[in-house]
Amino acid sequence: MKRKLRINGHSHLLPYPEEIPSFMKDKGIFWVDKDRKFMLQKDWSRPVTDSSFFLNEKLEWMERYKIDHAVVLNLSQLYGNGLRLEEMKQALRFQNDFNARIQHDHPGKFTCGFVVHPGFVRGACWEIERCVEVLGLRLLCLPTHYMDTIGTWRSIFDEENQPIFELANKYNLAVEIHPYDGEKFIKLENTSWRFHLIWMLAQCADAYHFLTLNGLQDKYPNMRTCFAHGGQLAQINLGRRIQGFDGRPDLFKGKHHPRKAVGHKNIFFDTLVHDTGSLELLIKNQTSKQVLMGLDDPYPLGEMESAKQSSYPGKILDLAVERNIINEEERDAIWEDNVIQWLYGDDEKGKQKMVNKILG
Repeated sequence: MKRKLRINGHSHLLPYPEEIPSFMKDKGIFWVDKDRKFMLQKDWSRPVTDSSFFLNEKLEWMERYKIDHAVVLNLSQLYGNGLRLEEMKQALRFQNDFNARIQHDHPGKFTCGFVVHPGFVRGACWEIERCVEVLGLRLLCLPTHYMDTIGTWRSIFDEENQPIFELANKYNLAVEIHPYDGEKFIKLENTSWRFHLIWMLAQCADAYHFLTLNGLQDKYPNMRTCFAHGGQLAQINLGRRIQGFDGRPDLFKGKHHPRKAVGHKNIFFDTLVHDTGSLELLIKNQTSKQVLMGLDDPYPLGEMESAKQSSYPGKILDLAVERNIINEEERDAIWEDNVIQWLYGDDEKGKQKMVNKILG
């Protein structure tokens, strides 16, 4: 019997400072200071809170916690919102080339995502083709919201973006939906970490609202979408959306009923909800089959080792087993089978190839 794998479906990786091209710092787009203490943008910085933000330290960290493989998403700071077209293209291309190199050099350890800017649909489609056909990447990372060419903030699942999802469907891609940039369009003072603690979860719920209303999970059957942070507010919000749809049908002409998407085989959520009560609701709503392991390492809101929070990677699933929310078989599936299902769908050869790479 083959051993059960532990695959982390939501991870991040910073380039070492010397790997970031000088134009990124010169233009204030993104860089890391040479002491590796801060990641920075023009009027923004945040501390590098764990050495496992970087490749070699990440590999040691994975070894320490017996994590066999990690899915590396793009850095949220590199969605390119508000950048001039040329700078945006260069910044995103840097991110995608960096992730492709990581995956190429460590195929047994990392599956890496790539990012496009939906505000420029034609360019986004060209970049998808390049990333899939030239770089061999298969995970498309998209923001919940983006700024269009006239400075309006929009939902990722707006109709204009159909060509992006048609390509994701054609290439059998996994898609990750991740929130960021809330403070740029929600008119509130950025204080007490409110955008990370509250608004990011609302951004995910908003994106889920439009994916399901537009019925994209059925329209594009070869595309599998995962929402970051358990799509946490989308879970508790389900009843309100159903009642709204039934109570004001005039507002939803031509839209799909929210119930149709619940537990859908092409919609996934990661486990990063921080407490077993939330995890239980997620699993009750969507079934454990649609839930995959997400540690969001090495961010401080990820499931990291912490004495203060008496936490370690994988704790929430261990607690869920202890409290009879899931059984051990479901826990193993959340760590392995469900992540692979999200990444590959019905591509059985691709799944086997991935497992073989991991097992070396």
